[in-house]
Amino acid sequence: MANLIVGPLLRYVSETEATIWVETDEPADVEVLGNKSRTFHVEGHHYAIVAVRGLEPGSINPYEVRIDGRSRWPVPGNAFPASAIGTLNRAEPLKLVFGSCRVAVPHDPPYSLTKDQDDRGREIDALYALALCMRARPRAEWPQVLMMLGDQIYADEDSPKTREFIRRRRDTSRAPGEGVADFEEYTRLYWESWRDPTLRWLFSTVSTVMIFDDHDVHDDWNTSAAWVETMRAKPWWRERITSALVSYWIYQHLGNLAPAELDESELLEQVRATPDAGPLLREWAWNADHSANGSRWSHARDLGNTRLIVLDSREGRVLSKAPRKIVDDEEWKWIESAASGDFEHLLIADTLPVLLSPGFHDAEAWNEALCDGAWGRAAAKLGERIRRALDLEHWAAFNDSFERMAGLLAAVGAGKRGPAPASIVMLAGDVHHAYLAEVAFRRGAGVTSAVYQAVCSPFRNPLDAHERTFARMGNSFAFRLLAGLLARAAGVRRPAIRWRLVQDPTFDNQFATLEISGDEMTFRIEKVVPGDWENPRIEASLERRLA
Repeated sequence: MANLIVGPLLRYVSETEATIWVETDEPADVEVLGNKSRTFHVEGHHYAIVAVRGLEPGSINPYEVRIDGRSRWPVPGNAFPASAIGTLNRAEPLKLVFGSCRVAVPHDPPYSLTKDQDDRGREIDALYALALCMRARPRAEWPQVLMMLGDQIYADEDSPKTREFIRRRRDTSRAPGEGVADFEEYTRLYWESWRDPTLRWLFSTVSTVMIFDDHDVHDDWNTSAAWVETMRAKPWWRERITSALVSYWIYQHLGNLAPAELDESELLEQVRATPDAGPLLREWAWNADHSANGSRWSHARDLGNTRLIVLDSREGRVLSKAPRKIVDDEEWKWIESAASGDFEHLLIADTLPVLLSPGFHDAEAWNEALCDGAWGRAAAKLGERIRRALDLEHWAAFNDSFERMAGLLAAVGAGKRGPAPASIVMLAGDVHHAYLAEVAFRRGAGVTSAVYQAVCSPFRNPLDAHERTFARMGNSFAFRLLAGLLARAAGVRRPAIRWRLVQDPTFDNQFATLEISGDEMTFRIEKVVPGDWENPRIEASLERRLA
């Protein structure tokens, strides 16, 4: 008799369709609202993604999950409102929540304390707080979409239950130590991250959009060609990278796809037809890691009158030749195509911010020039060490890609790829603080759209006091001046666009919300107030009308 292990997760949602993802403990038929799907098997684990079709726009559809005809969700005694699929409606407002970086640790002390109070402290989980606040509010105030922009799991840190499991099954004195080594350990990490009852309810009733970042695989993943060469020489790396990509495809990527895309997926068709798809997926993942094709993971969808584009800036990088690129040419063509059309708002989401503070932008651009030999071979070696030590691998450190993005923003905002939208907002996480940057273009660019960079991180992994001091340094006048001088001295041109932060960054566990109604948009950052982890409070640290 099959049971639910993980899920249900409400994933893709449109005006008339949705998908529900589950993991079960045995092969089974999974049914949601009369729509069925058979599980597929990967190395002892069983998964299903059920496409639900024929829904009414703007409707609320409570559902249960039936496994081999028996109801397995909701669970008896559930203290939360009924899980429901809320379809979108172009005529109604849209509320989208986003953020990144969430470690899986318990919610109670000492884990709910600050890092300065206890080394294990990670403060109160922002997603946990969001779910509890939703429970106390009318459904009309709930978000329809939750975007998780990277580091959904941490392969190399925290997660005490997963580390305990790892210590029981192998010798952690040998590499990769207590870091995740294989597919089985990745499944445990996802279990620990997603099976908490409060989070489980949140994921069952709010549509989730996901993309990976480095900690889903390994810190500094694909930072540089030298990093890749170093990691591929390690005997345990092949198992780590293939397991990471196989588990990501199953647990995160499948749910990003529309039902029609699932129907057209040759890989999913092969997986469903194979008694154990583990070897098939491992070979596919190894080949995927050795080819630059970021559009494999990028995806786009329309949320009413809003176009959402989610980018992969990790796996599709071009690192071995100049100019290095944060997305390869194939993905860039896909991005340009996806950004063309007729929509009220354009959201370009990537785990990495396109726009850092101006000081850090110049510092990363200078470092790229240094690594490329602007000051000689010895300086290039030093630049590589600095790049990896300080994580200098955002869009600013891939200047060719940055200038392409700046040009695309100008073209879309000037109405050269369809009617100019009311707003273009770039969404990001990664940097463990939150901010909003307003973008300006050169005279004569003809841009009429309001253009912003909105960054929100972490959900749960705040910086300590020393790390916050370093992060604030990028906004100081002295650092901006020094970084700018270094960049110009290394031959880096000034960016084609200008931007400014509208207020100082915030460093709390937090989430951001976009509220969209017609051609209007409001942006809000809400932080979790330290204190009572059982009854967490949230308060707005920034609210601004964008369009």
